[in-house]
Amino acid sequence: MAAAMGGPEGVARQHSRGKLTVRERIEALVDAGSFREFMPLAGGATYDGDRLTAFTPRAAVDGLCTIDGRKAIVTGGDYTVRGGSGGGSHGGLGMELATNRRALEWRVPYIRLLDAAGGSVRSFEEIGRTYLPDGNSFTWPDVQLLRAVPVVSAVLGSVAGLPAVNACMAHFNLMVRDTSQLFPGGPPVVKAALGYDISKEDLGGAEMHTRQSGVIDNLVADEDEAFATIRRFLSYLPSSAWEMPPRAESTDAVERRAESLLSIIPRNRKRAYNVRRIIESVVDAGSFFEIAAGYGRARVTGLARLDGYPVGVMANNPAFAGGSTDVAAGDKVIRLIRLCDTFHLPMVSFADEPGFMVGLESEKAGIERAGARLVIATCDSQMPWATVVLGQLYGVAGQCQHRPSGMFQRWAWPSARWGSMHIEGGASAAYRREIEASPDPEAAREAIEARLQAIASPFRTAEATGQEIIDPRDTRPLLCEFVGDAQRIVRSQLGQTSMPYLP
Repeated sequence: MAAAMGGPEGVARQHSRGKLTVRERIEALVDAGSFREFMPLAGGATYDGDRLTAFTPRAAVDGLCTIDGRKAIVTGGDYTVRGGSGGGSHGGLGMELATNRRALEWRVPYIRLLDAAGGSVRSFEEIGRTYLPDGNSFTWPDVQLLRAVPVVSAVLGSVAGLPAVNACMAHFNLMVRDTSQLFPGGPPVVKAALGYDISKEDLGGAEMHTRQSGVIDNLVADEDEAFATIRRFLSYLPSSAWEMPPRAESTDAVERRAESLLSIIPRNRKRAYNVRRIIESVVDAGSFFEIAAGYGRARVTGLARLDGYPVGVMANNPAFAGGSTDVAAGDKVIRLIRLCDTFHLPMVSFADEPGFMVGLESEKAGIERAGARLVIATCDSQMPWATVVLGQLYGVAGQCQHRPSGMFQRWAWPSARWGSMHIEGGASAAYRREIEASPDPEAAREAIEARLQAIASPFRTAEATGQEIIDPRDTRPLLCEFVGDAQRIVRSQLGQTSMPYLP
């Protein structure tokens, strides 16, 4: 009866919406035959004397499994039972350990397959009363999990209420195109509260959350791609913060030197270039896994491998807003820094930073507070960090490409330029009186800028500070050596860090 879930009609309704049932999802995600269910008989039963006459299982299926040979715990909402909403099963004395507590205590990754509507007023009738919201008693382990083990949330249907918050209480999350929506309250709740009609897709669809709100990291085409993406994300991370990140076998030569790197940065600095090509030319072939590509597009973030070792990767994206870090891009970078710090992955940054985004819209979004958060996250981090300066490095945003403590290395390409601010624009402010007093202000400004540009060569900085300037083709060999050396530091940092993970 438990295996029948919500019955044939509920299963058929799930399939008619292009969605798998929770048991089919688990089977598709985990290694074949590895799933061992927790609390399989929990639910609501009807008896005639001592004879069982009917049974409705709880609206969730969860248990222990292996994914690519590693232990994990998976929990999935069962939309065929009461739309995945709470209720229908009420524990008490002798209750088995909750699934999130098991993941926390056993130190294994935790995967949520979300297809649930949260609480339901129907439960009021079942328990004969209402109740004070005190769900944090149950969600406390979810908070602790973020500092302990990899957590993934997959939004696989219409998700509301507490499950919508759980979607964000993760190190990585995703949605399925056309079949997933996410909101604290759906269209009926919006109608009752605000008086207007809206569709599920317009309210909380994938376009909203992967490109505008940034609530969801990645968008996938179907559920099969969702499960493959989850497996790939987990492959870069250890099972817990107390274990070393897993090294994969690499067939990509450490000494590979991509000739394309010599000419990839345009001499005309107003022209953009494809920074993803630089990343892919440096990291192990085919290893770059991008996170949140549609949001905060001034930065590219993700995971990759160097000589088989997993690393975090971030880069300014000159193809969007010149690569200037805005609030969205800053938030995305902070999440990556915290992810790498929590699970002890070295960070590799490809920097071409014009500075924090300026202008009225940036001020409305609170760029200064966002910048302060990025400075704090950078200084608080402790994982090994290497920065390769490709082009510009200006101001406080450029400062966030440097870590003042711990294992840190910075190299620069000959195409790099840096300073407290750009010479263009900066000269107009610093030399305003001199320019205005000139009989030809425009000519005076150009002369001052030319004078400053003449001393902007990165080699002048190297002469004074010892800054290493490298042949771009040497970037991969140097980074592979750095990441290999970093393993000694990583090993000494195992365990929970002092910096909390905030999604």
